[in-house]
Formats: sequence, structure tokens, C-alpha cells
Amino acid sequence: MNKTTRDKLIDAMIDALQRKGLHGVGLSELLADAGAPKGSLYHHFPGGKSELAVAAIERIGQRAEQAFAALFEHQPEPLDALAAWLHGALGQLQGSAFERGCPLATVALESGPEDEDIRAALATAFAAIRRALQRQLQAHGYPEAEGLAALFVALYEGGLLQARVAGSAEPLRQAADALFHLTRQQRVPLP
Repeated sequence: MNKTTRDKLIDAMIDALQRKGLHGVGLSELLADAGAPKGSLYHHFPGGKSELAVAAIERIGQRAEQAFAALFEHQPEPLDALAAWLHGALGQLQGSAFERGCPLATVALESGPEDEDIRAALATAFAAIRRALQRQLQAHGYPEAEGLAALFVALYEGGLLQARVAGSAEPLRQAADALFHLTRQQRVPLP
């Protein structure tokens, strides 16, 4: 399938957010990475880089929901699915020499109160991820599924940040192992 220029720009922004954050990438670099002509950014995103970032964040949220649906379809036990998710994230982080973290977290850390549209898009994406996890946890008899889903997302984001800075997967592995152990102990068997 041939991607549109708009899709190429969004994909280039997603890549940039993951590697450098919103403020670490320039428009020329985005256009070059997308293979797009100069005027195309403002043609597709009249609000410029911020509008493109919102579109990228929305796309990340959509992809995350789709990825969770597929993950839980192939691995119905939520903790096993979450372990696979974390393993994949760590693999990507290690494979990139600890350059590629979570694009949502990268943007969230550098956004300020003036970035209302970006923050709204981030809040929506994080909420969608938490809801997807919550549904699976509830369906499998885990108590307090909403809080547990929020805890897993916080562990993932914080663990990836620590792993990225340390240049080691250990911070995320240790936290995940502890949380999985505690969560398994709290599970209520379904009738």
C-alpha cells in the first residue's frame, strides 16, 4: 500500500518523537525523513509541527489499542500478554542502543501548560491504553482492574525512562517482576 504524504509525515514524526522528542527534531529533518516537499507540512498540517505532533500522538494511541487487541487475542492471560509487551519494548530499546523510548512519554515530559492540544492528545492516548488493559484484567478476574491498569502503564513508562537513562533493561525488569508477582497473588479465580 502506498502511503500518502500525510501518513509519511505522521510516521516521520512518530519516529522523531520516539528518538528525539518534539523539541529535538526540526522541520527540515521531518520533511527529509518523510521524503516530502517543503510545502507539504503546512498543506497537511496548517498548525505546523504541533498539529503534526497531535496527529502522531493520536496515531500512536490507535496503534496501541490495535496492538493490545492482537496481543490479548494471541495471549489471553493478561499478565503473560503484558510480559510480552514489556519484552517487546525492552527489545526495541536495547536494539536501538537505548535511544528509542516511548514516544508518548518523551512528549509528555517536554510539554508545558501552553501545549493544550498536545496534552489533550496525550491524555486521550494514555486513557485508551489504560482502558484496553483494564478490560482484559477485568475479564480475567483481577481485582481493582482500573487501578492495576494505571499501575502497569506507570510501570511501563517509568521503567522505560529509567532503562533508557541507565542503558540497561534491569530497572524495568525488576519492577515488572515484582508487580507481576504481587498481581498474581491478588487474582480472584473466576467461577
